[in-house]
Amino acid sequence: MSIDTLALVGAGLIGGSFALALKQVDAVRTVLGVGRNPARLTVARELGLIDRAVDWAEAGQADVILLALPVGETEAVLRQLAPHLKPGAIVTDAGSTKANVVAAAHAVLGARAADFVPGHPIAGSERSGPGAARADLYRGRRVVLTPQADTRADAVATVRALWEATGAQVEMLDATQHDRIFAAVSHLPHLAAFALVDDLAGRADSELFFRYAASGFRDFTRIAASSPEMWRDIALANRPALLAELDGYVAALQTLRQALNDEDAAALLAMFSRARGAREHWTMET
Repeated sequence: MSIDTLALVGAGLIGGSFALALKQVDAVRTVLGVGRNPARLTVARELGLIDRAVDWAEAGQADVILLALPVGETEAVLRQLAPHLKPGAIVTDAGSTKANVVAAAHAVLGARAADFVPGHPIAGSERSGPGAARADLYRGRRVVLTPQADTRADAVATVRALWEATGAQVEMLDATQHDRIFAAVSHLPHLAAFALVDDLAGRADSELFFRYAASGFRDFTRIAASSPEMWRDIALANRPALLAELDGYVAALQTLRQALNDEDAAALLAMFSRARGAREHWTMET
């Protein structure tokens, strides 16, 4: 699979890595960049992520357009693109939530929502921007597509083939199921990391805590270095599912607190053993 022109709305870690991977295997001839930050597009061009920066009108003439941006910006960007989309142009995204993105596509694109293929690459880094992009980011990683009943089958096939060209493994999920799963395994861990670091940072003697923090704290809180704006948008976009997962996590913490308060060694050991067993099983499967 190869295409003539790819347009990136967002030439940072996610979009830039997608472009680099496709260029590496000659799956795209020209990569265009469009967005509100000319300086970032200049850096992306200098790094070879895009071939040139363009306006919305030219971006809409690309064969495939990837929206690699905070999910809260999806509707506004689609409104910029919609008047310029050439017949047959495929629009896809890389957002961490899907139900809200699907709703935005239907609200803005109308009948042309059939050309929109919702997607989510399960790869990333706490780093961001064009300088973080790398061609191997998606190699061996999963990418989830959540096409709707009216999504064009050939559009799904094209997007799937492009992701596979990056070395990714593509799977399909229902958008609502996607959001429920990722509220638990991605969004909640980020909130937990942000909350712990924020709690310690707000203490009068915070410097003392951070001075003695070691590898366990570093590993657990690494994701708290992620973009605050991006995670604000994700949290709000997936609010119902995330609230449910927060309630479940708070209940688990309360159970843990009660066991600790009661000096219930058996309950603590049982919880820790179940958790270790589940994690070991997961790591063996991945």
